[in-house]
Amino acid sequence: MSTEAKRDPDGQLPYVHGHTLGSVSDKIAGVTTLPMKKMPKFWYGGILIGITVLQVLFFAIYKLIVTGTGIWGLNVPVAWGFAIINFVWWIGIGHAGTLISAILFLFRQDWRMSIARFAEAMTLFAVVCAGLFPLLHVGRPWMVYWLFPYPNTMGMWPQFRSPLLWDVFAVSTYATVSIMFWFTGLVPDLATMRAKANALWIKRIYHGMSLGWTGAARHWHRYEIAYLLLAGLSTPLVLSVHSIVSLDFAVSNEPGWHTTIFPPYFVAGAIFAGFAMVLTFMIPVRAIYGMKDLLTERHLNNMCKVMLFSGLIVAYGYSMELFFGWYSASPFERFMVLNRLEGPLDWSYWALILCNVAVPQFLWSYKVRTNPLLVFIICQFISVGMWLERFVIVIISLHRDFLDSSWDMYAGTRWDWAMYIGTMGLFLTLVFIFIRTLPILAIFEMRELVHKSEHHDDEH
Repeated sequence: MSTEAKRDPDGQLPYVHGHTLGSVSDKIAGVTTLPMKKMPKFWYGGILIGITVLQVLFFAIYKLIVTGTGIWGLNVPVAWGFAIINFVWWIGIGHAGTLISAILFLFRQDWRMSIARFAEAMTLFAVVCAGLFPLLHVGRPWMVYWLFPYPNTMGMWPQFRSPLLWDVFAVSTYATVSIMFWFTGLVPDLATMRAKANALWIKRIYHGMSLGWTGAARHWHRYEIAYLLLAGLSTPLVLSVHSIVSLDFAVSNEPGWHTTIFPPYFVAGAIFAGFAMVLTFMIPVRAIYGMKDLLTERHLNNMCKVMLFSGLIVAYGYSMELFFGWYSASPFERFMVLNRLEGPLDWSYWALILCNVAVPQFLWSYKVRTNPLLVFIICQFISVGMWLERFVIVIISLHRDFLDSSWDMYAGTRWDWAMYIGTMGLFLTLVFIFIRTLPILAIFEMRELVHKSEHHDDEH
């Protein structure tokens, strides 16, 4: 069967042309129901790398709990290090799923259907990785329950003016709503997987997870109401969560942090990094599992446009930081800017400009936006650049304090790097388990696109 997508007069690929309702279901579900012996080497290699690197995380956490936060490269001026950098970086990656699923759903953008499920799953996995760092950064993770306002006889209530507590409530709320939103969208597909599963025990697992879904009209009616409400609830979280994370910095009196541009600047950066990470995984999956007819050039083109737009907002934020340093007439703010441009860690700032400002300008070209290899390379630059952005904001602002006598250099120790790289192993492991156990594309939404394609053909 030909699965080439039919082009509209404007050259876009809006419909899944050439598929039937049955074929599109079989193709997506086939990735999950494929026998283990027939799984591609890509999956075995990915899960092996993920589990191997995950052991590094476990060992780093064990060393941290036994020895303490002294194994990190923290010193007197740099009280915040890799833990906060990595926390903000992972939270940023977790924003793409909510944006693609919730906001684009509310705006009725059909192209989101092919990428929403994968992006939603990546959101949850990124939040899991991000949540480890505040937990471990407190030094005594077994006492982290003190952060929650539970009734107690000692009267030790949390300090609600502490940004750390804001993060606890923001991230936990975001994670809870994201899980509900993701699982609600999965319910119809779990019923499909129940019908296609071969083993009885697998059928029972899918049956329990599908909550008795039968596809009746009343089920669809309730589903649409619930999904719409959760999408409306999730949308403000995209803005609120990373805004609260940015307020960790903005409420301080530290030069380079105390600025009102941080909330929108951080939100745009989160969308920028999140879309880059979604494309980083979507492009190989698209090629290896033969889904170029479901994940088309149109999806690459639209996602690159969002990346380009959010990248321009990030570039504007960088220019405003330079302007604020000059316009403030504060010697401390001006020194902070000069320290970024000419200080001992200036390499990180200029590498940041290269990765986040210069390289994304290639996305103005349609040929670049629709070339999977070039888009993949650009996404790697963006991911590195967004990590460097957090490094510049945290480290360069702290390592030269108000007093010359307290200046010191900062470098992450091997345990800092082990923790960071280990979370990448956790993320990889979760992604490849997801690919093996659940539909990576929304089957019922792709079936809806097939129906629209057939209607589109009838009109022509």
